Amino acid sequence: MFSRRLLPNLALLALSALTLAAGLWARHVGADALARQLWLVGVIPNWLALAVTIVRSLMRRQVGIDVLAVLSMSFALLSGAVLVAAVIALMLASGRALEDFAQARAQQEMTALLGHAPKRANRFADGQWHQVGLDEVQPGDRLLVRHGEVVPVDGTLSQPADLDESTLTGESIARHRPVADAVCSGVLNIGAAFEMVAAASAENSTFAGVVRLVSAAQAERSPSVRLADRYALVFVGVTVVLAGASWILTGNAERALAVLVVATPCPLLLAVPVAIVSGLSRCARRGVLVKGGAALERLAVADTLFFDKTGTLTSGYARLVDIACDHRYQADAVLGLAASLAQASNHVVAESVVKAARERGVALQLPSGIIESPGAGVRGRVGDHVVSIGSLSHVLGQGDAPAWSQGFIKRVNYAGASAVFIGVDGELVGGLQLIDRVRLETPRALRLLRREGIRRQAMLTGDRLDVAESVGAMLGVSEVYAALSPAAKLAAIQGARAAGNVIMVGDGINDAPALAAADIGVAMGARGAAASSEAADVVLLVDRLDRLVDAVRIARRTRRIALQSVTIGMSLSLAAMVAAALGHLPPLAGAMLQEIIDVLAIGNALRVLRPAATEAVRSLAVDDVERLKAEHAELEPIMNRIRTVADALPHMEGAVAKAELLALDQSLAEVLLPHERRDDTQLYPDVARLLGGDDPMAAMSGMHREIFRVTTLLGRIVADISADGPEPVVTQELQRLLYGLDAILRLHCAQEDELFHVLGKEA
Repeated sequence: MFSRRLLPNLALLALSALTLAAGLWARHVGADALARQLWLVGVIPNWLALAVTIVRSLMRRQVGIDVLAVLSMSFALLSGAVLVAAVIALMLASGRALEDFAQARAQQEMTALLGHAPKRANRFADGQWHQVGLDEVQPGDRLLVRHGEVVPVDGTLSQPADLDESTLTGESIARHRPVADAVCSGVLNIGAAFEMVAAASAENSTFAGVVRLVSAAQAERSPSVRLADRYALVFVGVTVVLAGASWILTGNAERALAVLVVATPCPLLLAVPVAIVSGLSRCARRGVLVKGGAALERLAVADTLFFDKTGTLTSGYARLVDIACDHRYQADAVLGLAASLAQASNHVVAESVVKAARERGVALQLPSGIIESPGAGVRGRVGDHVVSIGSLSHVLGQGDAPAWSQGFIKRVNYAGASAVFIGVDGELVGGLQLIDRVRLETPRALRLLRREGIRRQAMLTGDRLDVAESVGAMLGVSEVYAALSPAAKLAAIQGARAAGNVIMVGDGINDAPALAAADIGVAMGARGAAASSEAADVVLLVDRLDRLVDAVRIARRTRRIALQSVTIGMSLSLAAMVAAALGHLPPLAGAMLQEIIDVLAIGNALRVLRPAATEAVRSLAVDDVERLKAEHAELEPIMNRIRTVADALPHMEGAVAKAELLALDQSLAEVLLPHERRDDTQLYPDVARLLGGDDPMAAMSGMHREIFRVTTLLGRIVADISADGPEPVVTQELQRLLYGLDAILRLHCAQEDELFHVLGKEA
């Protein structure tokens, strides 16, 4: 917990205190000469330490307010006021030690990461497990993580796992991760041993990237020079002029000394770095790594937000909706080859492919000879075949697309979806259509950022214009720039900086130039070591956009408290300086008063460490949130069936239509309605207590009532249908009800997902 400077400063503090006390005892017994010598023993080391600091600052062409400390001590010594010089030395030493202690206290969340790095890995080779160094692990390796061990590299789970992810997320809640989920290095296995497939080397894994980022942030120049030194030269000038004027006008050198004493060491020097480092610590606790005080200050004044779409506004975890393949292959066989190879990549699309294969029960093989081309795809050997997955150009190379793929490509384009193409032994054999959903927290995050004053919000994406505009319209983003190359994104950021302070949020390698060019680059860095994280000023270690809202709020509160501490401390110091210049405050009493002012300023700055009143945690129990997610997953097939029956109803034979409608009505009665009633009577009252107000869930309950009304009406009509099936007029009414019920259910589930995502423990 101690900083590198704390021990030397504690030594100076101890020396100053002991020599001051010993000198006072010597004077008390009449040994004045000995007292002066003892005080000089305490003063000189402090004077030399300050002189070294000033010389180093001047070599960097910086002028700090340490100059005042040297002036006051030197003036006291030259005036023969050795006791005053000794008190100043004690005051300075205690101030520096207090500052260091406060910074160390504030930084412990960041420094804790550095001691948690994994050292070795258990790799399967030659039919047995071997413990190897992390530098030997490669993508595609089969690894074993035992109970109590740290996950060594990023990868994909081959078995379910219970993990403590607090090192990266700041949340101390155990997480159960199912098979095929992505797992990040640095998290702790708190359950049974599990196997995983490595998706990255140790150097390119999450935790190694986080450690590099933390080390870089801690090595950066002290944040105190950012805000404090802007005013240091002016304050030094005012102090010297006031001290000189009081001496010249009154002929009393003691008044000048008193002015210098009460200006030293000054809350400007102490309070600002404590507040800034406390803000960095608060961000780290929320899973947001800010690379130094300068980035935090720029974040506090930002007014423009640019963001990438895929993986930033959207989840990046696409859902498989269609498989197309050559007539010689089965769909599951194509998916199995693609997912086997995808295990060796930590790209979000690769994780989606693996997860889809696991959910369908497709057996996977271990890949080998992995070659990944960032932004294009992956190539390697699966069994006896050379397999490639990725973009069409990556898989095809110089070849032509086969006839079967033309219709698939059109469907993907119409739907605004993405596709993964699969090649086997140099031939295109299949394609996977995936849809990436908007993150649950994205709409709320954008609304809250607008409330924080970031009103200009623009999307920069390499996707087609129609896809980008549909996402922008959904989120209320009016500025949409599509089909952009990395160079075009960079140009857009550079143009926007002329009009404001720009935040750029992205997650991919192609976003790195734009992140580096923005005033504040923010990387969705749950995967840690990507080029985007290295180029960014802020890394969201938790893969949630709403953590950016937390960071902005903390940055603005930090800056506000820092300025408040400086204003209060400086006002008191200036008042004391005026009193000293008028002869109402002697040097010794002034030193004591300034020490009290410094303590008050630092104590106020440390308020940044405490959560603001608006950050009061309001959360549902984890079990309730997980149950809701599971029940919504159970409702998905029923909602799909509603739309399917509605589409096909006019074309069904009478008896088939009757049977389908009865089966659907039974599913609604046995699954859907109990779920909605349970939410309305059991879950919604708990949510209402969290939200406050008389009836905050009235609108959501109103949707329940509409669902009950439509399903009741639907049940009556179905029960009244004859064995020959519905008449044409009844068919039209049934279609109207089914389409309406489908729309209501999807909207209602989306609203609940967003609300409970916000109120969940992870929020």
